[in-house]
Amino acid sequence: MDPLEEAIVISFDESGNIDSGLKAQAVAYCQQIKETPTICRICIEKLRFCKLVQVQFWCLQTLHEVIRVKYSLMGLDEKDYVRSSVLSIACSDDKNVGVLEGPAFIKNKLAQVFVTLIYFEYPVIWSSVFVDFLPHLSKGAAVIDMFCRVLNSLDDELISLDYPRSPEEVAVAGRVKDAMRQQCVAQIVRAWYDIVTLYRNSDPELSSGVLDTMRRYISWIDIGLVANDAFVPLLFDLVLLDGLSEQLRCSAAGCISAVVLKRMDPQSKLSLLESLQISRVFSLITYGDSELVPGVAALLTDYATEVLECLKRVNSEEAKRESTKLLDEVLPSVFYVVQNCEVHSGFNVVQLLSSYMATMKGISTLKDKELHHVGQILEVIRTQIRYDPAYRENLDSLDKIGIEEEDRMAESRKDLLVLLRSVGRVAPNLTLLFIRNSLASAVSSSSDRNVEEVEAALSLFYALGESQNEESMKSGSGLLSELVPTLLSTRFPCHSHRLVALVYLDTITRYMKFVQENPQYIPMVLAAFLDERGIRHPNVNVSRRASYLFMRVVKLLKANLVPFIETILQGLQDAVARFTNTGYTSKELSASEDGSHIFEAIGLLIGMEDVPLEKQSEYLSSLLTPLCQQVGSLLSTPTDSMDESSAKFAIIQQIIMAINALSKGFSERLVTASRPAIGQMFKKTLDILLQVLIVYPKVEPLRNKVLSFIHRMVDTLGASVFPYLPKAFEQLLTESEPEEMVRFLVLLNQLICKFSTLVQEIVEEVFPVIAGRIFGMIPTDAILSGPGTNTEACVQIFTRLIKDWCTGPNEEKVPGFQRFVIEAFATNCCLQSVLDKSFEFRDANTLLLFGEIVSAQKVMYEKFGDDFLVYFVSRGFPAAHCPQDLAEQYCQKLQGCDIKALKSFYQSLIENLRLQQNGSLVFR
Repeated sequence: MDPLEEAIVISFDESGNIDSGLKAQAVAYCQQIKETPTICRICIEKLRFCKLVQVQFWCLQTLHEVIRVKYSLMGLDEKDYVRSSVLSIACSDDKNVGVLEGPAFIKNKLAQVFVTLIYFEYPVIWSSVFVDFLPHLSKGAAVIDMFCRVLNSLDDELISLDYPRSPEEVAVAGRVKDAMRQQCVAQIVRAWYDIVTLYRNSDPELSSGVLDTMRRYISWIDIGLVANDAFVPLLFDLVLLDGLSEQLRCSAAGCISAVVLKRMDPQSKLSLLESLQISRVFSLITYGDSELVPGVAALLTDYATEVLECLKRVNSEEAKRESTKLLDEVLPSVFYVVQNCEVHSGFNVVQLLSSYMATMKGISTLKDKELHHVGQILEVIRTQIRYDPAYRENLDSLDKIGIEEEDRMAESRKDLLVLLRSVGRVAPNLTLLFIRNSLASAVSSSSDRNVEEVEAALSLFYALGESQNEESMKSGSGLLSELVPTLLSTRFPCHSHRLVALVYLDTITRYMKFVQENPQYIPMVLAAFLDERGIRHPNVNVSRRASYLFMRVVKLLKANLVPFIETILQGLQDAVARFTNTGYTSKELSASEDGSHIFEAIGLLIGMEDVPLEKQSEYLSSLLTPLCQQVGSLLSTPTDSMDESSAKFAIIQQIIMAINALSKGFSERLVTASRPAIGQMFKKTLDILLQVLIVYPKVEPLRNKVLSFIHRMVDTLGASVFPYLPKAFEQLLTESEPEEMVRFLVLLNQLICKFSTLVQEIVEEVFPVIAGRIFGMIPTDAILSGPGTNTEACVQIFTRLIKDWCTGPNEEKVPGFQRFVIEAFATNCCLQSVLDKSFEFRDANTLLLFGEIVSAQKVMYEKFGDDFLVYFVSRGFPAAHCPQDLAEQYCQKLQGCDIKALKSFYQSLIENLRLQQNGSLVFR
């Protein structure tokens, strides 16, 4: 090896045995050689005589870089030398020249170099490039293979539209294709034909490669060069002949697909498709695991798609009849493919079938053939949405594999279920009949498949409901009136499986409008939700879902359920007991669910005025009394460990959530006007739950749950909640953090919006405390020591207060608030604090805070108008020695609509003021 070859080998070494310093020297030496003026000659000489793969690759890569980057700087003689040398190497049959005998990546790199020359030189400079190459194909397989690689690389690097191209590349591609069409395409196609004919038996791999290359070019060459009496019979002969290489047969099928997909006017396309006599390949899709099946499957899908496009676009009735005939011939094979073959064209098949259904929308009465196709489409959908039994246990326990499979199926079902709804609109009765038969078949199927069969049938029924309008749902049009009762009365043997139980409950809920119009089925609905199919299901995910869906069912049926309240409460007794019995642990509670949906359902039931007062009081007392006793007991019982405390907090949280949910069913009018005794029960409950804030003032989750319950009581008890607010406010403000203060202000805002001036005294009393708490959250040196989340949160709080409490200039819900904001908050926080040089604009958190401060100024201007602007500019800016022209610019930016421009200007303004004062003004 000479020094360059040795350096190249060292630079490519990945063994780890070469010293890193030596390797770095080798890389530097190679780079130095790249910069020499004779680098192209050096590389070509090495390619002619050196068989080291590393050297070959380096030389080809270097040649590619030089031509691509420095072509315009190369002299004419150098270009001639490179051009003739690259062609000579690509067409050489001398086995001593090692490139064509090398590995595939070397030959692909040579093809890339060749294509780079074509990019710059064809057809203007090197107009004969393809004509020069063609005579060398007679040298044998190595040169033919190289020719195919050049054409493949030309497609990849320049012609194919599968990759994004620059405008220049698009223009060059057009120039190359136009020149090839005029000059050499016919000769190249003839060469393809001769090579495949000659080598089909002796070298099927080479013939396959030639056909794969040809497939790429069919889309833009004259179709008559391929779709003729010579080439089409050859291609079908290759596809149909048993004993030939399956790779070659697949490649031939790919070429026929390319012919089928060739863009042309619909009448010409129809004639072409008809001439192919595609039925010849139908039998090939039954070849089991053959590699040929995916290729033929793709061909049939493409063919059916193109026939369908012809059907849409042709004008004459005769052409439409011919298109329909061809479509009727090919569709059964397409159906077979998608149901029985492992192919990668599933999405295209769904698109095809969706397009087919779209052509039927305008047909009033479907013919027998069309009805048969629709039935087959439904069968395809059912097959494709069915889970693999191999994942049954994973999907039931929902482990990692089960989650992945469920996600995969959810994604693959999207288009299939859209297709189902299309079928349902075109042939509603046929679709319902298919689902009925699917359910009947699934119930009686063998145990090794019934889970998947039942789940698929139920999923079909569920998805179909999305396309049913309310009227047909209520009336049970068609077979719906038979299907819904059948569903409610059927007990599937696999109901214990999570998937089946979930889709069963979802489907029942979806068709609840029918039950609403046919109340005789209510007992069946209640049984399904209250027995082991629903809330009592052993799988916790199912029981949780059942609780939520049952609550939705109660909301819908509501008044219809009054006669069944006793039955429902009896059925929910176990679930309710988990919250009212002291023996249950927090772990058992969380293992079932948080209880909110069950209690909300109960509240909706017993909160109706249709329920007699005595019964209503009895029901509510039987729930609230033990729940409040449970809370009282937990509050009075000391705990010895952190674990015990955490468990206690969790139980209290869940009880508060349950009571909160229960109260949703009771209207303000009922508890304050018509049945104040009910309101009294909720007042007692509120009084007890407020004790939680006193006993556990620093447990944030409990504080949040109590605050949420106060929100609910404001809506439920109306003005009668006022006596409880001072006590609540005192506890909520005592230990509040910034985030909690924001939540407290939401409560205050709810009161102001709901009661307006009625809460004026309460708000006026609490406002100084709020202001004190907010400023108390910002230590006097907060900005000086670097702003934090507390400071940012406090600015956000003030901004929210301004938005909620001030509707416009001199219009405020809290007297004195506007003046306080303008004179104290605006000046101190928005100006003086940011003037201090410790307010570091290079810090990310500081920039976030600065953004909040600028936003606050914008809100103050929107709410207070000139009252804010005049005070801020006339009082604040002079104190900061702000020049008049900058003050005027600030006013313009503030009054504009661009918040980014305002932020940028205000930062520049602050920095200029700091320079003038040397940072002497500090935050007070």
